[in-house]
Amino acid sequence: MNADRLPPVAPEVTATLVEDLSPRLRKRLDAAVTKLGARPTHRDGDTVTIAVDEETELRLHAPGGVVATADAITCGCLLAPACVHRAAAACAAPVADPAPEPPEQPTRVLPDPVSGTGPAPGPAPGPASPPEVASPAQRAAADALWSAGAAVLDAGVDGAGAVTQSALLRAAHTARIRHLPRAAGAALSVVTLLRAARAGDPSYRTADLVTALAELLGTARRVGTASGAELAAVRGRARRPYSPDGSLRLYGLFTEPVVTDSGHGGVRTWVAGSDGRLCTVGDVAPGGVGRAVGVADRAVRLGDSALTHRELGRAGLAVSGATVSPDGRLGAGKGVKAVTARGAAWTEPPLAALWETPPSEQAARALRSTSRYADTDGGGGSDLLFLDVELLGAVRESGGTCLLALCEGGTPVRLTVADDDPALAHRDNLMLLATAPGTRLRIIGRMVPALHPRLTLLACSHPTGEGTIDLGLDRLRRADLPDPAAPVRPAPPRPGGPGVHSPLYLLERRVEQTVPAGRAALGMLGDVSAETRRLRRAGLPTAAGLLAALCASAARRDRDVFGRLVPADTDGFATYWLSAARYTSAVAESLCAAAWEPTREGRAEASSASDQEPGRAMV
Repeated sequence: MNADRLPPVAPEVTATLVEDLSPRLRKRLDAAVTKLGARPTHRDGDTVTIAVDEETELRLHAPGGVVATADAITCGCLLAPACVHRAAAACAAPVADPAPEPPEQPTRVLPDPVSGTGPAPGPAPGPASPPEVASPAQRAAADALWSAGAAVLDAGVDGAGAVTQSALLRAAHTARIRHLPRAAGAALSVVTLLRAARAGDPSYRTADLVTALAELLGTARRVGTASGAELAAVRGRARRPYSPDGSLRLYGLFTEPVVTDSGHGGVRTWVAGSDGRLCTVGDVAPGGVGRAVGVADRAVRLGDSALTHRELGRAGLAVSGATVSPDGRLGAGKGVKAVTARGAAWTEPPLAALWETPPSEQAARALRSTSRYADTDGGGGSDLLFLDVELLGAVRESGGTCLLALCEGGTPVRLTVADDDPALAHRDNLMLLATAPGTRLRIIGRMVPALHPRLTLLACSHPTGEGTIDLGLDRLRRADLPDPAAPVRPAPPRPGGPGVHSPLYLLERRVEQTVPAGRAALGMLGDVSAETRRLRRAGLPTAAGLLAALCASAARRDRDVFGRLVPADTDGFATYWLSAARYTSAVAESLCAAAWEPTREGRAEASSASDQEPGRAMV
């Protein structure tokens, strides 16, 4: 049975079914999930049937595509409904996205008793009211999330089975109904990544789970201390409302395929307004990579436009009654009208202005908006970089091969693929471009935080100088590449940047080792004094102190007056781990920003190259 074939199950349903199990059945739950995963499934409309054995069937009824109640999962075995099969099916199914929060009731305005209109006169202005703080119910929900997250960190991936996950799901459900959608979403992300790790999903990355756990613990801890605007950011928003934006003149930039881990696929077309603001028109639905390839040639769902997504990436739109979400998505409501208009080349205004900002400033903006723990939305294309580069050739790395390029200021940039799926054109196009060193291109890429300048390549100008290439959808041919007309610059053997030789990784690897192995494994490392000395010699005394405190907290086990081991201090260990995770993230982002600053040697090299080749302007 493939988990993707099961309908999503609401978090509270999974938590309820697991909580109703007896202690004996809870011990068997993980084995039941594995066993149920090997059984065949059959879908008939809104009902999915699992053959538990030759005589017993398990049914999941999902009207609207989601199992919303515990009664919607039924089993035909003799122990039902108190059997382990229902809970195992819920744990094996994907986690459903939470339902939207009910809108908060607006404050009622009392009429003026004299005129009958307007608000009643209030008291004379006095001292400013204190900023809003979290309610006791919200603090309790945040404490429950902290405890559940600390339990996951203590157990590690191998020990965080279905029972531990259900406790996190219950805490997430409570946080959602207490109007804490940001923390609830982080908890659901942790559960999804835990299941991917335990199932051996090849797309799973430990760094993603580290980020999700740190976001969960950090947000839960801040709920009790934040106030005012900070509290609003910590709470988050369940919806991204669309607000009216009048009439817009939009110019197409490029179209990128979108494939998610949850099995959704589609495309996102990027457009720019006359003022340079970036917006997107998307079409993403269940279907995976096959849908992503096919939907690019379907009409855009926006007004009366007959353009396909691929055509819109090179044309333009005139939109009236436009609505835009905070992350730059264009709404497609009934009141939105759109007609086809002339587009603009990347070298023409207003699009040409996107490439005029220095790369270091673009990188700093991207880091501010895409920080792992930022309180602001990273939408609206703030993580996109627009660069003029000269290709240098392919470079081998531990994770594969990437394309090295030289951008303005002489900064070497590593360009990688956005998606390795062979059905998409990313990998083939990148490898073909690597065979044409000396080619100058205008590119669009997405920022990848690293100790050296790094981008995922999304689109570029055509090597012949005519038109543009959507590198995930269009396929270059060898005939499109020009012969190199100048000597090829030698590629540096290793990525540059001020943080490349930093021993910060000594702390980073301990932070990451905790997630799959748990606290106990970190506590068996023994003496780490050699690592802390190295960190101090490199000018990182805070990192050295955090490493020593983290390992000491993991190894500490106290005993009571009778010599018996007392339960480990999971809260204290989680606090040290969170501090180390946030510290390494902040330092890594600072080193990444510094790596994008052009060096004195790079500026001299770029100036010399422009003096020697005045006729070779970048496309």
